[in-house]
Order: sequence, then structure tokens, then C-alpha cells
Amino acid sequence: MKVLIQNARVVDPVNNRDGESDVLIDEGKIRKIGKADRDSVDEIIQGKGLTLIPGLIDLHTHLREPGFEAKETIQSGARAAIRGGYVASVSMPNTDPPCDHQSVIDNIVRRAREVPYTIFPSGTITKGRLGKELSEMADLLHAGIVAVTDDGDWVADSLVMRRAMEYASMFDLIVMSHCEDRRLATHGVMNEGYHSTALGLKGIPAASEDVAVARDIELARLTGARLHVCHVSTARAVALVAAAKAEGLSVTAEVTPHHLVLTDAAVEGYNTNLKMNPPLRTDKDVLAVRAGLKSGIIDCVATDHAPHTPEEKMREFDVAPFGVIGLETALPVILTEFFHGEQWPLEKIIRVMSCRPAEILKLDASFGQLKEGETANLTLVDLNEEWNVTLADLQSKSRNSCFLKRKLKGRIKATVCSGKLWKY
Repeated sequence: MKVLIQNARVVDPVNNRDGESDVLIDEGKIRKIGKADRDSVDEIIQGKGLTLIPGLIDLHTHLREPGFEAKETIQSGARAAIRGGYVASVSMPNTDPPCDHQSVIDNIVRRAREVPYTIFPSGTITKGRLGKELSEMADLLHAGIVAVTDDGDWVADSLVMRRAMEYASMFDLIVMSHCEDRRLATHGVMNEGYHSTALGLKGIPAASEDVAVARDIELARLTGARLHVCHVSTARAVALVAAAKAEGLSVTAEVTPHHLVLTDAAVEGYNTNLKMNPPLRTDKDVLAVRAGLKSGIIDCVATDHAPHTPEEKMREFDVAPFGVIGLETALPVILTEFFHGEQWPLEKIIRVMSCRPAEILKLDASFGQLKEGETANLTLVDLNEEWNVTLADLQSKSRNSCFLKRKLKGRIKATVCSGKLWKY
């Protein structure tokens, strides 16, 4: 099938491209970027007034399958991702059974091919995510993982984490760390501070993240491992990552859209869709993570898409599960806040949501850029369309978005994922 996208603004920071052009896709590959012949084309998409960018890549997606299919499945999560302009995700391993055996990874890869959507699985650092015995990383790598993480749990035993980093570095695997010292965060449900006191909710101190980030950076220095700090949320954590990078350590970091634009003051109404881990922090922290992303200290935006059923999220704030979905709103939120709100160049937004994740994962030229001859993975966006987020907009099986009813500016009009066109 031949698809011609006509007269779109094509923006590709990797190849220094920014201008109006046609893009011809034939048999799933980008055949031409430039004036293209309309003859024998099966479908023409008018791109005038729209912007074509490399498809988005999410380094942190919870797809819940196997074990929690009531929350999300690989297929429903992939549809949500594609609707949000994503073409690939790193899936988290906190499934049931957890991704600590190659048979689980094999099943995830097979299920992803049915969508089609590109999933780069992560495996667990420890068996059962219990923090005690290392997973068989060599077997997991053979099955297709790109990283190891016990996401949702921090490996509290420093010796186990040291051995994990040493083992992972043998295979150039990324060690992704959910940095939270549970002993400091015990029973907390939101950021510790003025608002937790006013609301009568148990707080999670910023120090629980800061201590964990500091230790993991020290172990990365000791072992030479590739450390990726997940969902940075505190000012101190940003400073620690900055210092590590200044030393030349192999440390990268991500931040979520919700930690970039919301503070703990938003929890005032006890809306459980605002309960996530790490929790929303203070104005000072938000300013720090925004500055960190702008300066490159924080490498990329990741969604931490974490679906939960409505029944789970309808419980009292103290007992409702942590997590929010975000695949379908991530780019519109970033466009609204940074492209329109702070006049960031579009190139910068593409870098933190596509190019840089591709670099971290060491992907080929079919990801993070637009290149003739490569598999088509691209996103067509109306940068100026305004819309209000409603339940009807969500393709995810779950509905726990913290941006419901929010007015956003910027919307995905089409995604070409693994060469297949999806129009909206």
C-alpha cells in the first residue's frame, strides 16, 4: 500500500530537516521525502497546516499483561499509545508472573506483533522483584529485553544492586531504577509537606527519592553500569543527576508530564487520579524538573502509563492504588505547556520525546528520525487544535487520567507505526 502525505511541515532534528514537504510511504517504508508523484498512490493525506515528526518513544509504559488484563492489555495499551503518537514503548516488568523468565518475555513480544506496535521489554533485576536473587539477565537478553528494572520497587540491598549493575554491564543493559527508599516512604500516599498535613494524609518525603538516587549513582560510578533514573520528581534528584553527568558517568533520567505541570496542591480534592508514585511534589520541585528538562540534565519525557480499573481508583485516597495513564495526553500536555506556553522550539520537544529515547536505547534509523529507506514510524500533529480531555477520547482500557477535563492545545491526527497507518 502506498500512502502519500502531502505538504506537511516535516521536522526531523537528527537530519536537520524543517520545511514543507511530501512524504511517500510504500510497503511500510519511507520511500521519498520531497516532491512525490501521486500516480498509483492508494491514499493521500493532506498535510497542509499539519506537522510531521518522528514517532514518539516511551521509555516507561505499564501494559499490565500478563496478569492484570482488567487494567490493560498489550493490544489496548498499544492502541492508546498509537493514538497518542507513540510508535514504541519500553514495557515494565511488574506483571504476574513478573518478567523474570524468558517465556514471559517471549509472550509479550509475540503479542506485540499482533497490533503491530514495537515493544522493547524490560526484565526484572531480581527474581520475583523481591530484591534478593538476581534474575538470569543473559536468558532475558536472549529473549529480547533492552533493560532491567524492578520498577515499583527499589532494590534496597546495596550489595544486590551492585551485583546487578555488574551483571547488566556485561551485556550493556540499561539498569532502570525506581528510586524510592521504602523505609522512608512507608505508608505515605502523597508528598510530605504543607498539603499532606492540611489534608490529613500520610506523606512521602522528598528524601526517600533523593537518598535512593544518590546511592544508585554511587553504584553506577563503582560498576560503570548504564543507570537510568526513572520519573525524577525532586529538585535534589535533578541536582544529583546533574553532578553525575558533569563527572561523565553513564547516567540518564526521565520525567513525566504530570511531574512537569502539576504540584501537590492539586490533591486538595482527594481525586485518586492524582495519586501516583513518585507523588506530585512542590512548586520548587516542578521548577527544578522543568529547568532540568530544558537544560538536558533530564534526558527525556516518559509517561509512566499505569492503568488501574475504575473500581480500584474509586476507593478512598489512602487505599487506592498509585498510578495514572498518560500515553494519549503526553504530547498534547507538553505542547500546551512548553511549545505554546513557554515557546520552546518544536525541535526541543521532538528531541526529548523521540530522538533522545532512541539514542538511549541505541535504536536504528527507523526510530527517532525520518530517513528514506527505513521503516515508517512517524506522527502527524495539528499543533494548534484545542480540545478538552474526556473519557470518550481515551483508547486505554483504564480511565485514570490526571488530565481529564483539561483543555489542551495540540492533537495527533495520524500515526504511522511499523509502516501501518492509523488516522484520527
